[in-house]
Amino acid sequence: MPQKNDIIRELQRQILPLEGYSRPSTLPPIHLGLPSIEKCFPEGVFPTGAIHDFISADDEQDAATCAFIAAVLGRLMDGGGVAVWIGTASTVFAAGLAFFGIEPHRIIFVDPTTDQKTLWVMEESLRCDRFVAVVGEIRQLSFIASRRLQLAVEQSRVTGFLLRRRAYQNQPVASAAQWRITGIPTQSQGDRPGRGFPSWKVELLKIKNSQPFACEIEWIADKFNPVEPNLSDESNINKTA
Repeated sequence: MPQKNDIIRELQRQILPLEGYSRPSTLPPIHLGLPSIEKCFPEGVFPTGAIHDFISADDEQDAATCAFIAAVLGRLMDGGGVAVWIGTASTVFAAGLAFFGIEPHRIIFVDPTTDQKTLWVMEESLRCDRFVAVVGEIRQLSFIASRRLQLAVEQSRVTGFLLRRRAYQNQPVASAAQWRITGIPTQSQGDRPGRGFPSWKVELLKIKNSQPFACEIEWIADKFNPVEPNLSDESNINKTA
């Protein structure tokens, strides 16, 4: 007889397509190089063709979230293609995207004047299967509106990133996962104090078929890496104590 765990895994596998996790078999899986995070997702693969909901509470989290999304977007666009970045605030510095491996001319920037127009542009963009991904910066949206976005990606297989500013964590949103990104102090590099790599605390607040998870990572040499203790800094602290 099949073991109980095998039966559970098979049931979960059958349920995944009903939750928007299905992807064309002709597309190779996207690996972010973050096994500790990716293992939280079904089959240990970052879900493409789905909506990812990012919430932020202040300007600092806004900036950290934009940087993290740009880093993920760079991995998604490794094989080419075009993405769309939609927002009313125009907070993204296009030239700075090159730091995360993105050629700025491959991003279409759209600046609607209201959240309502942002939602419309995002939904229409997500329906276009010629895009790799669509990022939409918005403050609030209804569950019905988010469900429309989810239905759009289920058809086109485009990956959607919602960046909800000043959002409520408990507000229901149709998504594969809900994230919160917070910038953390960078570690000094050798004899250059304060000159470190972008570092974040990454929290998966809600995720289907898995438990919440948090870790600290940094962006070094065009890839994600887990944050390791800086032993040189610790020894300096001990010397001055």
